[in-house]
Amino acid sequence: MLKKKKILITGSCGFIGYHLCKKLLGGCDVAITGVDNMNDYYEVSLKEARLKELEDLHKDFSFVRMDIAEKDKVEELFAENGFDLVVNLAAQAGVRYSLENPDAYIQANILGFYNILEAVRNHPVEHLVYASSSSVYGNNSKVPFSTEDKVDEPVSLYAATKKADELFAYSYSQLYGIPATGLRFFTVYGPYGRPDMAYFSFTRKLLNGEKIRIFNYGNCERDFTYVDDIVEGIVKILEKGPLAPYSIYNIGNNHPENLMRFVGILKDALVSEGLLPEDYLLEDHLELTEMQKGDVVTTFADVSALVRDYDFKPDTSLEDGLKHFAQWYKEYYGNGSVS
Repeated sequence: MLKKKKILITGSCGFIGYHLCKKLLGGCDVAITGVDNMNDYYEVSLKEARLKELEDLHKDFSFVRMDIAEKDKVEELFAENGFDLVVNLAAQAGVRYSLENPDAYIQANILGFYNILEAVRNHPVEHLVYASSSSVYGNNSKVPFSTEDKVDEPVSLYAATKKADELFAYSYSQLYGIPATGLRFFTVYGPYGRPDMAYFSFTRKLLNGEKIRIFNYGNCERDFTYVDDIVEGIVKILEKGPLAPYSIYNIGNNHPENLMRFVGILKDALVSEGLLPEDYLLEDHLELTEMQKGDVVTTFADVSALVRDYDFKPDTSLEDGLKHFAQWYKEYYGNGSVS
């Protein structure tokens, strides 16, 4: 049980971090310290809105604005608080952005995570849970993707940093007895999401009357996973605790969807909320193009280990998930387009 636990959540104003904090504060009787550097990778106002909601939600949430790449500050934070559990979600996200700004990935994903591991070594915790990514599988030809599969051929720097995190965690777990669990997330979507994600940027472009680019001419599949399912999985893992000194799990919907079908469902959700007209012609707003560097054709999560060990499997349908997103988008941004 999590009652009275002191939990550190890095990346607390990010997409998944915000939803995890909200879930835990909503009924788990815990004290959460949230950490985020509030960088401008995407609109800071969205992060500020998430933070405001968390601060308004519960007196047991405290926020520290800092960068986990700053080792002295991370060490000081751990020394002063005596955390029971740590969930490291802070990272530089985005496959495509890693082609443009690799330094950000080394700082946040490599140096930042190393600093967290060092702090946990110096100030032991009951469990370290950290975010990895389905990107580590690269162009794996075997589906569904299993945590038993070889993942030594990343196709992006982002994927390489996430694989490195898993190796660092394994080493620290073996050397220092740190109970560490890595979670490979599969294409997370939902309300309060990241504007750089496809479903979010597609929404903005469709509402602005612009065309959206569909890579690999629409012949891609993604294992879209609703954010509430991701959060529920994390909570179950925190509640039950580590089952081995070091573990890796997939958290995905176990049901890849064709990108063209995904766009059609998104359009229907936006029409249903009155954000697009009933007679909207999606075909007139699609631009089919070749595959982009760093992308993969298919993602597909084997979640059998998660079901076996934690009795949990994501199950939110794409129709329901995108409906919730469209409802949030209308509430947050209104009926107008957003640049």
